[in-house]
Amino acid sequence: MSDPVRTADNVDRSLGQLVASATAEMSGLIHDEIALAKAELRQDVKRVGLGGTAIGIAGVFALFSLPVLSFAAAYGIHNLGLGLAWSFLIVGGAFLLLAGLLALLAVSKFKKVKPPEKSISSAKQTAAVLQSVKPHPRQVGVKGEVVARSTS
Repeated sequence: MSDPVRTADNVDRSLGQLVASATAEMSGLIHDEIALAKAELRQDVKRVGLGGTAIGIAGVFALFSLPVLSFAAAYGIHNLGLGLAWSFLIVGGAFLLLAGLLALLAVSKFKKVKPPEKSISSAKQTAAVLQSVKPHPRQVGVKGEVVARSTS
């Protein structure tokens, strides 16, 4: 094994030069690590952007398919022998029933929301403590310096 300090390049280098070289190499390494992290973040941001775009487009297609599926359901009920107007009323009523059930679910969830009681009580306790605290008496010296008062 060879001594890492005694290579051909740095035989005549002083300790200061070695420290400067090590510092420069560490700085370069840190800059390279930051550049690598930035590149990885850029890739992740691109993936998130593409994923968000795909979800948005999927939502638009789902929204566009709703009327088509509604018409298909109404015409399917009509083919069972019911009048066309009644078929559309049944499909519309089913949507209203579904909307009502979802609204009831939302209301029940909203009723469970409570104010942050722990935070409010903690803030009230802090306010009570701060109101009961009195400033420490100080005595001002000749040149405006604060001098501690003796309690003898």
